[in-house]
Amino acid sequence: MDNPPKVTILDDTFTFPPVHLAWEGLLAIGGDLQEARLIAAYENGIFPWYGENDPILWWAPETRSVLFLDNLHVSKSMRNVLNQKIFELKIDNSFPEVIRQCSELRASAEGTWISEEIIEAYIRLHDLGLAHSFEAWQNNQLVGGLYGVSIGRMFFGESMFSIVSNASKFAFIELVRWAKKRNFGPIDCQISNTHLQSLGAKTIHRDEYMTLLRSNLAAAKTIRKPWNSVD
Repeated sequence: MDNPPKVTILDDTFTFPPVHLAWEGLLAIGGDLQEARLIAAYENGIFPWYGENDPILWWAPETRSVLFLDNLHVSKSMRNVLNQKIFELKIDNSFPEVIRQCSELRASAEGTWISEEIIEAYIRLHDLGLAHSFEAWQNNQLVGGLYGVSIGRMFFGESMFSIVSNASKFAFIELVRWAKKRNFGPIDCQISNTHLQSLGAKTIHRDEYMTLLRSNLAAAKTIRKPWNSVD
């Protein structure tokens, strides 16, 4: 049996190896969560995902879950939720609270990769106008939402949460509508799950994903400001 390829140990530069060198999806270990490194990762089809007590692990899976905007599936019951205006949409209103809610929800379930280190890093990206939250509000309370990173015309979804049924679906649907209106490419959902599949996400090969990524990074300048101020 051939020896598996060696996983790269990152140094002080912000350079990543080519994604085809990933071993079972794992591309590199180490480094830090400085803004420049995170941006370089997303621009090269890579994302961090690791346990709270683990070293930083950088992933480029062989398959990728994406939602092509025209493929969004809104069920009949969800259309009723939207028509009844159960939730109010807010964008980039409470980003720190959204990411902390995502972290707490997973910590109480199966454990979370959204450590305090991750939270602080993505809040810094938010302060730079690169990370955004779509939020479901009800009776002046945040009851669901999602957050992710955007560069060019790509949105890289990170996590979502719901306190009230259908709140995260509402936020996701509103994200897709917002992105479609502004000629974004597909939403990067990273790892497939049944929740995302029910909304229309599909799995594609890494090579196809990288072609889509390069095209949509170059499609337009990054909207580098709070999205609640975007026309």
